[in-house]
Amino acid sequence: MLTDERKQEMRARREETAGRHIVGGMKTRTIIVDGQRVGFECVDIVTGESAVMAHRDIDSRNRILGYGIDPSALDDIGVSAIRRTMDECEILVVDEIGKFSVESEAFVDIVREALEKDMPTILTLHKKSRHPLLQDIRRRDDARILEVTPVNRALLPYKIHKLVRETY
Repeated sequence: MLTDERKQEMRARREETAGRHIVGGMKTRTIIVDGQRVGFECVDIVTGESAVMAHRDIDSRNRILGYGIDPSALDDIGVSAIRRTMDECEILVVDEIGKFSVESEAFVDIVREALEKDMPTILTLHKKSRHPLLQDIRRRDDARILEVTPVNRALLPYKIHKLVRETY
């Protein structure tokens, strides 16, 4: 929706749109096997590259909620996706910053760096996490926090679209 509108605006001004990405960043995708959630992977929104960052079968002394954590997956995929987005895209999306992702220091550092960049940024935050990064984000004066609930879940994409269009 937002990408199509932005590319139409660019074409109207005769700007080049081929190969240009409007939205970039990373998202977290659930890994489901036989109807059971067994892990999570981070996915580069632009390239589609992915890596498993948390899984029940990962043998790691760092475990959260029964999942072994592999911070190098975030270092390889998430950090590079955010860095590329800051350099090449217009809007940054990070879905989600939560218990697994804050285990990567490089990820925390790049998110802090991205927040200082003057670009529209959409983040999803784990509600219960008390990590300093999430607390800092919640305290920002330039942030708008929207809580996802079962009631508003379907309408939030439209509200976020409206907010981005108003400020962008």
